[in-house]
Parts: sequence; structure tokens; C-alpha cells
Amino acid sequence: MSGSSIHVIKVPDVGEGIAEVELVAWHVKPGDAVVEDQGLADVMTDKANVEIPSPVAGRVLALGGEVGQILAVGSELIRIERSGDEAPAATPERAALPPSSAVELVATPKAPETAPARPASLSTRAAEDRPIASPAVRRRAWELGVDLKDVAPSGTAGRIVHADLDAHVAAHGARPADRAPGAANAERNDEQAVPVIGLRRRIALQMQESKRRIPHFSYVEEVDVTELEALRSALNAKWSTERGHLTLLPLLMRAMVLAVREFPQINARFDDEAGIVTRHGAVHIGVATQTPHGLVVPVVRHAEAHDLWATAAEMARLVEAARAGRATRAELSGSTITISSLGALGGIVSTPVINRPEVAIVAVNRIVERPVLRGGAVVSRRMMNLSSSFDHRVVDGMDAARFVQAMRTMIEDPALLFVE
Repeated sequence: MSGSSIHVIKVPDVGEGIAEVELVAWHVKPGDAVVEDQGLADVMTDKANVEIPSPVAGRVLALGGEVGQILAVGSELIRIERSGDEAPAATPERAALPPSSAVELVATPKAPETAPARPASLSTRAAEDRPIASPAVRRRAWELGVDLKDVAPSGTAGRIVHADLDAHVAAHGARPADRAPGAANAERNDEQAVPVIGLRRRIALQMQESKRRIPHFSYVEEVDVTELEALRSALNAKWSTERGHLTLLPLLMRAMVLAVREFPQINARFDDEAGIVTRHGAVHIGVATQTPHGLVVPVVRHAEAHDLWATAAEMARLVEAARAGRATRAELSGSTITISSLGALGGIVSTPVINRPEVAIVAVNRIVERPVLRGGAVVSRRMMNLSSSFDHRVVDGMDAARFVQAMRTMIEDPALLFVE
């Protein structure tokens, strides 16, 4: 039997000044056999999930933290016993982490002859038994209480994708509640404790800080989108096959880009600790997006340099990446103003929370066709509210109202969207 050694895997430096990460999922447990490049754990940095793979093959001895724990970069994440051909089974004494070592590779004595031998194929078989899925799919399966081993894969090389998870939940349900058989109205006493970790924790902290530190005020303006919708339909009829389909949002983003030229104090970020407001020439529009894991804000960078179709294409790419859990940290940060669309969910008014350290957010509400009095006659028009919130420390009420009204003017007379 060959000798063995302990490989200490530490929390990696993911760059951009990140000093700590949150442990959001373990894919292994003590005693598990692992192969090289097998995913060990998911950690979260700001808003991006990162899967940490194993650089070696061996057997897991101990885990360096619990799900939800904050770990410093460079701290011990996991210890793996590796060997040439065989390795002894993990013992209870090894289940606890020993004190941190300054070196990453620590030699250990040869295993006693009485230790049970591990079949050489165990690592490979364990890797094959572990379902192949992205961190986002694993996270969603955990939230739904679904064992990925029960899900039929349809992706390349047997990878489980979100659609497979949806099909499994539709067929078998997710975390069925306990209730008496046949009792549709039976009394229920079950409870479910859901840990606030990962992205949901980041969202909670961000919203808490925004509401605690920013004195919000909201402004709502009613907008007639009849002409804008007619223009959108005409553009899609002529160009959708060649250039792609336009939703309403790229047109509204264009109105936002033009409006902030007149009101640069709206396209800004406020460092309240330094007392400095930075007004940006570039318009990096955050698009608030609901994902299976919570609300994220992918950023359409330099929206001022895009035409309608380029904006639509980039927004679609970012939203799809965010919902699939593939968006990078750079794609989820750096916005200078945010737009949020709740129109598809209904509702006529909202009071959006500012994406700190920005100073403004505009929310799009549901379009309602209703009778409107115009020129003494009652006509049918498509109406929508723009709900907005502003940081009252640096944005005055009059400037906020004029900014939204500038957007309204261009929306109601959409030819202005193409006038520089």
C-alpha cells in the first residue's frame, strides 16, 4: 500500500479586492471519494456564484465550514487525503479540522496494514454517480428539495439543466407538505425553516442598507404609450426577422439615456462616506431581473452607444445568463441607474428601492387600455405608470419630476427618441 498525504484546499482569491466569501453549498461530505476537477463547493462573492473544483483525487477528510458561513480568502475550505493507488477510509478523528498549517501539503504516515483498502475504481465511480449540473441548477434543486440523482438529464454529456428540473417538479412535485390522505382541507401544522444564505442574503443586506442609508422619495407619472406601442409593432413587423424582436424595455431605456443628458445628476453614484457624488457620462443601465435565486441586476453597459436592437440583444443575453446563474461579477455590477419592469406581473404603481450607491431607479408598471378624454372626445388609449424613486440627499423633487416628465415626452412622441 502506498503512502498518503493530506491536501489542504483553501478559499481562493477571486480577485477585485474580495476578502471573504459566503459558503452556499457543499457537493461532498467527509468520507466521499473525489476525482480531479470534481466540484467540491459553491461560494458566493458579492452576487456571483463560484464553484470550487478539486485539484487532486482522494478522499474527503473534513469540511472547513457550514453552509451560510462567511470564510476569509486564504482560510481552509476542505482537506482531502490523497494517495497513489489506495487511501484508508476516513476515521472519526479526522472529521475535525486540525489547526491551520502554513504549508498546503502535509505528509502523513503510511496507513496501517489493518486499514480497509479502497477499490481503485471508487473515485471514478463516485464521480460518475454524482449528477452533472451547474451551481445554479444545484442551488435551485436544493431550494426545491429535489435530489438531482432522481432527475433525468437532457443536456450535453448528461448535464441536468433547468428545464429538466422543471419537468421533474411538474411530474413529482417539490417538498410535498404532510397532510392526511384524502383530506383536501386538513389542518396543517408543518413548518419549514429556510436559511437566508447566498444570493438571498446578499439581496437582504443590500436592500437593508439602501433603505437604512438612503432617504427615498417616490414619484409616479402616468404615460400614454399608445404611439410607442404602435411604433414598436411597426419596427417588429419590418425588422424582427433580420434584427430581432423588440420589447418595450429597450425603447424606455433609450428614453432614459436621452433624459439623463439633460439631468446628469440623475445618472450618478453617491459615496455617502466620502460625501462625493460622481456624475457619469456613460449610462450603464441596470435591469432588475427576477431569477430562481432572487433579484439580480445585470448591467447593460454604455447604453448610450447602443441602438434599439443592440440594447435588446445585450439585455436578453444578460437576463438569460443571470437566470441561468452564469452571469459574471462584472456583468452584475457597475450600473449608474436602474430600470425595473413589473408590467408582466400586473400592478399599476410600485415604490422601487434604489440600487445603492445609485441615486435613482425607474419602475415600469402594467399597460392598461382604458377610455381617456382627448380634445373633448373619449378615446381608447394604452396607459402606463412610470414609478420612480430617488435619493433625496442629492436629488431634488423638482429635478426628479422634470426627469420623469422628459422621459414621458419622448415616450408619448416617440419620434423624439431618434433626435440627437
